[in-house]
Amino acid sequence: MSDFVPSVRPRFHFTPERHWLNDPNGLVYVDGVYHLFFQHNPEAIDWGNMSWGHATSTDLLTWDERPVAIRWDDEEDVWSGSAVVDNDNVSGLGADGAPVLVAIYTSNRRDGIQAQSLASSVDGGETWIKYPGNPVLDRRSNGFRDPKVLWFTADDGSGYWVMVAVEAESREVVIYRSDDLIRWDYLSTFGPAGATEGIWECPDLFELRVDGGDKTAWVLILSVGGYGPNGGTAMQYFVGDFDGTAFTPQGADGAPRWMDGGRDFYAAVTFFGAPDDRRIAIAWMSNAQYAAHIPTSPWRGAMSVPRELTLEIRAGLATLVQRPVAELAALGRAVDAVVVQDAALAAAIELPVPRQYRLDIEARVGDTDAFVMELCGLVFSYTPADGILACERLAAGARAVAPEFAGVSRAAVRAVGGVLSVTVIVDECSVELFAADGELAMTHLFFGDSPDGVARLRSVGAPARLVSARLTPLGGS
Repeated sequence: MSDFVPSVRPRFHFTPERHWLNDPNGLVYVDGVYHLFFQHNPEAIDWGNMSWGHATSTDLLTWDERPVAIRWDDEEDVWSGSAVVDNDNVSGLGADGAPVLVAIYTSNRRDGIQAQSLASSVDGGETWIKYPGNPVLDRRSNGFRDPKVLWFTADDGSGYWVMVAVEAESREVVIYRSDDLIRWDYLSTFGPAGATEGIWECPDLFELRVDGGDKTAWVLILSVGGYGPNGGTAMQYFVGDFDGTAFTPQGADGAPRWMDGGRDFYAAVTFFGAPDDRRIAIAWMSNAQYAAHIPTSPWRGAMSVPRELTLEIRAGLATLVQRPVAELAALGRAVDAVVVQDAALAAAIELPVPRQYRLDIEARVGDTDAFVMELCGLVFSYTPADGILACERLAAGARAVAPEFAGVSRAAVRAVGGVLSVTVIVDECSVELFAADGELAMTHLFFGDSPDGVARLRSVGAPARLVSARLTPLGGS
């Protein structure tokens, strides 16, 4: 394996100061602060001693790493879960009726049993106390994990807590309800459905307005631990209805719908209590196939850019649309932007690139065999004939990281009216691509610089026409 280490950490993607990171946990917004908890080994750069690390932000761009929140001990590892604000102290874990933060996590016990447990914080997430009555929900299962808790409001205005968790090996989502976060009653089971070859992990269930109107639908996102469409781990989603008891997906063809068409987007969950009813997700930016070989030090593991999720009708189908959060615009240096407009790609166009940048492209591709973007040692190519966007990661230090790291990812996306729109976010060792205004996302790590410090746009066959390209440096160079 390579000992290559990028010269600079990602600038606006969260990484721990030291040691291992994987799944985001307990995303919660309270008192103007976004809290990101995460699976963390506080003692080494490899997976193990699973605990909840902790970071905070007021802008989703800059993160302040805090002390380890919930630490492993001799009885359990502290696996993935969620956090909520118990405003009315129905759990009784607060003081004098004051709001309390409650974390719901998986106790991975030494006897192999996985059960759901609680911890609470009355100081804004700085310190946590494990509930003495843990676990609060135990199915005597070796694969019952990753609880995501939400508040459900019924039509009559009453409400209760809902937990979605998985039976990982059975490919099932199990749903429970509670009035106090401590006593839980079984409601229903969803699955298996969609992609069922890999184990299921890290569910999240939330309601979104359709096209921003009065009609709503529910979205269930799930991580699939293996056998993803491009190899290794991946994420699928379902759109449907949740009536407070059971989730019912729309359609019955059983085909999986993938949340990200790349290789490095996993375990995404959304914030509880985000302001203005925004639905903001963060994912672990890696793949279990090679995560242990990512060549960084003294840290290993990074989070994706926070993404705002919406539900929009695209090609007649309710589609989960993802866009980088608007806050990212604050990093742009418009005065340094490079703009190209109305140019035929009869020859390659080269744009000099810094180490962090945003590239917005609109290209008329109807007459070309392929529209190609070469950046960061990756080759993205769109073929209008079949509507497939491919990413080839054979350079960029791929073979040196791990054999599985190299390869080609493919995903379908529409060129609306013959025009392909693409936004690319680059931050030191990651590329997040959003095509067709968020209809497709593709996330890839890379290691090694662009061979010649440029992003290259070109065509295969008849020239594509570049309607516009705007390259904006983000933050420092």
